[in-house]
Amino acid sequence: MTKPAASKRHLPTSPLKAPVVPAPKFFAVGDQVTHDAHGLGRVIGVEEGIAALVDFGSTQMRILSPYAKMTKL
Repeated sequence: MTKPAASKRHLPTSPLKAPVVPAPKFFAVGDQVTHDAHGLGRVIGVEEGIAALVDFGSTQMRILSPYAKMTKL
């Protein structure tokens, strides 16, 4: 089994541009969201920077940050 490749740091003297780091996603109570696996839902609780509690109708899920599969509508 091999280890995943570590990201290389950007050197200040490099002629190439530094990779853009995406801004962290923030959700508020009442936001309507969509999740790749669970579908449409509404945020019913937020733990700042840690997780969001989302009601998907049939179930409630605690979605952990960085919310890769969840977007605000």
